[in-house]
Amino acid sequence: MDAGYPGAVILKDVSFEVKRGEIFVLLGGSGCGKSTIMKHMIGLNPVLAGDLTVAGERWTAKNRAALCRKIGVMYQSGALFGSMTCLENVLLPLEEFSGLKRRAREEKARSLLADVELLDAAHKMPSEISGGMRKRVAIARAMALDPEVVFLDEPSAGLDPITSSSLDDLVLRLRSERNMTFIVVSHELPSIFKIADRCAMFDKARRAMIALGTPDGLRNSPGDEFVRRFFNRGEK
Repeated sequence: MDAGYPGAVILKDVSFEVKRGEIFVLLGGSGCGKSTIMKHMIGLNPVLAGDLTVAGERWTAKNRAALCRKIGVMYQSGALFGSMTCLENVLLPLEEFSGLKRRAREEKARSLLADVELLDAAHKMPSEISGGMRKRVAIARAMALDPEVVFLDEPSAGLDPITSSSLDDLVLRLRSERNMTFIVVSHELPSIFKIADRCAMFDKARRAMIALGTPDGLRNSPGDEFVRRFFNRGEK
C-alpha cells in the first residue's frame, strides 16, 4: 500500500503482515511515516493505494464502524477525558457499544483497571495521577471491547526508564495472559528489544519500509547500513 495524505505520499509500496498474538513494532526516525501507517491501520485515514486488512477483513467505508470495534488504541498522551474519573473513562466504550447491563459494565471496567494494576485509582481524575498511570488507564480503556488488536502509540514517550520498563512488563503480561496482539509505534531501543517479536522499519528519505525482522536480527543484519546504525546506536 501507499501511505500518506491526499497530495502527499509519505511511504510507497509498504507490505507486511502481523501475526496473531505478536508484539509488532513500527519504528524509524522522526517523520519517517510510522504514525501515518498507524493512522491508516486504525481507520482514521484511508490508504492512498492498495489494500489494508484487519482480522481478515479489508478496510472499506462500509465496514469501518464494525472493524473499529475489533481494535483498541492507546494514544501517545493517553487521551483520557479530563472531566471523567479513570473508571468512567474505561466505562465509556462499554456504555456506548457493549450492550451489557450497568452492573456488568462496572464489573468489567473494574476488572480491566485491576489488570493494569490501577483499581485503587478508579475514582481519581486523570489530572490526579502520573503520566505512566494515565497510559495504563488508556490501555485498560483500549481493551474494553475485547479487541483483536491493540495499538500503542509511543507508550514510552515522556516516561522515566523505570516507569517505561514497568509499562513494557505490563504489555508482555497482557500478551501472555490474554494472547493479545499489539502493534506498537516506538523508537525507544530498550523497549523495542524487550517487547518486540518483530519490527518494521521505515525511512523518510527513501519513503519506504527498509527492514522487517526481529530486533536482534536487524541489529546484526549484514544488509542495510542505516538499519544497523539505528539498532546499534549508543554502543561503542
